Amino acid sequence: MARELIDLHIHVGGSVAPHILWSIAHQQGFKLPVKTYFDFVELITSRPGKVGSLDDYLKILHTWTEKIQSSPSAIERSVYEIIGKEYRGSRVTQIELRFNPMKRNLHSELDLDHIIHAALRGMDRAVLEYGVKVGFIFCLAREFDHRLNSILVDKAIKYRTRGVYGIDLAGTETNAMELKPEVVAQYEDLFARARRAGLKCTVHTGETRGTGAEGVMSVVEKLKPHRIGHGIRAAYDENAMKVLRENDIVLELCPTSNLHTKAVEGVEELRHIIRTFWDRKVKFTINTDGPYLLETDMRREIELVENNGILTPEQVDQTLAWARQASFIPA
Repeated sequence: MARELIDLHIHVGGSVAPHILWSIAHQQGFKLPVKTYFDFVELITSRPGKVGSLDDYLKILHTWTEKIQSSPSAIERSVYEIIGKEYRGSRVTQIELRFNPMKRNLHSELDLDHIIHAALRGMDRAVLEYGVKVGFIFCLAREFDHRLNSILVDKAIKYRTRGVYGIDLAGTETNAMELKPEVVAQYEDLFARARRAGLKCTVHTGETRGTGAEGVMSVVEKLKPHRIGHGIRAAYDENAMKVLRENDIVLELCPTSNLHTKAVEGVEELRHIIRTFWDRKVKFTINTDGPYLLETDMRREIELVENNGILTPEQVDQTLAWARQASFIPA
């Protein structure tokens, strides 16, 4: 019997099959810089050697995939296709999809509520067909000002009874806001407001040396998240791991993503990081980040950690149990 898998860290922008994005782009009359489908696949796929950093990886998302998904019909189809594919391909029976609705409304040309309703329709259709558990996490953006991020929190609260279960903070870590007390203070009220409204919180931090273990500790102290996206630099700091353990914060690890973006130097460093977390009793989960952008899926992520002797099958089962316990989707 195949394992039933769960993915807590998967971005809509990196998870739609190229042939679906190709279809959506043509349906909307989108002007592409390439003429053939196979050149398009190359354009929107990250590979080691092509992507040298997290910024390179995010550029593919922001320049192409998110833009193609920028209409109600496009986001509805994208969400619907991701859920079905992840279930059919990897037996993912629980999935938390994250995206920034404001990066789908063409700089306010489109109504934000129409984008959100469309995403919910795509989710509802897929849930009806496949019987999976699905929830949304809205991503605030490091590059957005406080006013725009505040609107995103308002929308997450508004739709919390319809399947939006949490907020996130995402974006390039070259802007290490968590290391600047005057900047991180601007996010404290947003995260506190979300928590008061019953939403759960996660934050991308500690993915690169740009934020490091210091960033992880700052985020835990100031923003009080329930989980942390990536957080791998904490493996190099005993205090950071102690803080994670004491606050029972679960890390959302994305092995292939870290290899592609050079957040880790290779499988050996990945093994060191994951084994360190295990030995220090820091809870973590295994996730995809963006299956099509990274040419992976949950099944392959698990094969990566098992086949490289990073985790045993029993340890993988424990990470899946932690993922279900830490899920923002109500049981």
